[in-house]
Amino acid sequence: ELEFQGDSFIEMCKDRANKSHVPMCIHLDHGATMEQVQRAIRCGFTSVMIDASSESFEDNIKITKEVIKVAHPLGVSVEAELGTIGDIKEDSGNREIGSKEIIFTKPEDAKKFVEETGCDTLAIAIGTAHGIYPKDFVPHLEQELLTEIKNTVSNSSYNKSIVRQAHIAALHKDQQQIAEAVKRGVNKINISSDIKDAFYQQLRKTLGNDSVIREPFDLYLESIDAMKEVVNQKIDLFNDADKMKYYKL
Repeated sequence: ELEFQGDSFIEMCKDRANKSHVPMCIHLDHGATMEQVQRAIRCGFTSVMIDASSESFEDNIKITKEVIKVAHPLGVSVEAELGTIGDIKEDSGNREIGSKEIIFTKPEDAKKFVEETGCDTLAIAIGTAHGIYPKDFVPHLEQELLTEIKNTVSNSSYNKSIVRQAHIAALHKDQQQIAEAVKRGVNKINISSDIKDAFYQQLRKTLGNDSVIREPFDLYLESIDAMKEVVNQKIDLFNDADKMKYYKL
């Protein structure tokens, strides 16, 4: 998406963020290479992710440390990933789970990983997948594993105030699982697929068979409202509604 939108788009994002009364960061999700991470930092991202989870455990640590060496001196936080998070891919119009065999994060590996890398956040695999889930797919989160990882990492020799998080996206099939995961210590949840789906599903309705409507302020108003509805629902689900009081503005 950064490649598609271009660097100038980020300037608008930063401008809007700086004018908001809500504390926020601009985060690069699933950066795959050092080059992507460096580009994001140059653009002004305040947080980056390096996803080397497909590499060996040792190489994952090595690559993450290299990114941290570049990012931390600039005040940029770094997220890493450990384990295999499922992927949902589109094949001839049919959505299906891309990774059928999820490699769950081991608590002892998570402990060693944060101790050796010093990453700020850690995306762990507890049964989640990216994207919008198919109608016949019911996700199951390993909540006890989440608790065990949280406790193990918290009791490690790593004395930094690390934000531990599980990578959870688009769990619209079972909202209670998300609420439970939040209670157990998940701090960051990705909802990009949910809000984009709400926006563009409404846009399809707005367009309908109307071949005349073309102005953005005619096309997008209802879609923005549909997206806001999902955002507000997620804020309540994540128990986030009153958390600004913890920030100094």
